[in-house]
Amino acid sequence: MTQKNYLAVFAKSFNWAGFFLPKNVYRDCSKLYAFCRVLDDIVDEKVSLESRVKRFDKIKNVFKKAYSLNVDNVNEFNQNEYSIIIKDMIIIADNNNIKPIILEDLIDGVESDLKPRVYFRTVKDLLVYSYRVAGTVGLMMAKILNVNDTRSLKGAIDLGIAMQLTNIARDVIEDKKMNRQYIKPDFENIEATLKLADMFYESSYTSIKKIPFKYRFAIIVARRVYRQIGRKIIQKRNMENYEKSGKIYVNNFGKIYQTILSLFDLMFLYLKDVESHQRIREHEIIREEINLDERI
Repeated sequence: MTQKNYLAVFAKSFNWAGFFLPKNVYRDCSKLYAFCRVLDDIVDEKVSLESRVKRFDKIKNVFKKAYSLNVDNVNEFNQNEYSIIIKDMIIIADNNNIKPIILEDLIDGVESDLKPRVYFRTVKDLLVYSYRVAGTVGLMMAKILNVNDTRSLKGAIDLGIAMQLTNIARDVIEDKKMNRQYIKPDFENIEATLKLADMFYESSYTSIKKIPFKYRFAIIVARRVYRQIGRKIIQKRNMENYEKSGKIYVNNFGKIYQTILSLFDLMFLYLKDVESHQRIREHEIIREEINLDERI
């Protein structure tokens, strides 16, 4: 499967927003997503935990070795089944000043799911995990979009966290089957998680103003379409309806509608003050464990 197909098949909301990006930028975003998807797929495979750990260790070790050396000089690199995806990720990181620690955070976050049971006890567990598996992706996407403004880079992290919290709220039943409990499996906690996601969606908004103009609309569309998933979840009103609904997503008509509304978001953005990144209490919770300034 090509990198473009990874995005088109598995990330339809992002793929929709990608329509508004230049082709070369979309291509690099697709390659980044392909790398993330491969890590996720290994962790989620329906095989024994031991087999998943072995496969994840293999790709992690090859990636780290290839990253530290010239990729063409790593013998096992060219023999690895994921060699193209790994090589593309390394080139993207080198070309876009993506610090190794960001990729280490991503790998650590995904790897943390390789346990017999995943159980989060605190909001801090939830937020740090969301930063590692998705805030990092938002930050890397921003680097690909040639974002240099510190406030916008922090906003990109916030948007990634918001989207991951939305995913967690949407996938409670699916995660429970895999013995993963990021939040308690009841509708009250789903609503609370989406309220938390909204804080991060809001804190990400003004920072978009400092993203190069030709990329802004794509980010606004992605933000609005993904946020709409959370609103559709809230409309279920109770756990019974939530369980019956299956995978909740925004259909094509909904994406068109949200894209139209994104035009107003783009206009309102010009009225917003971006002198400082909007701080919320949850930022400090993440900073207790992650030094975000080192990553940016």
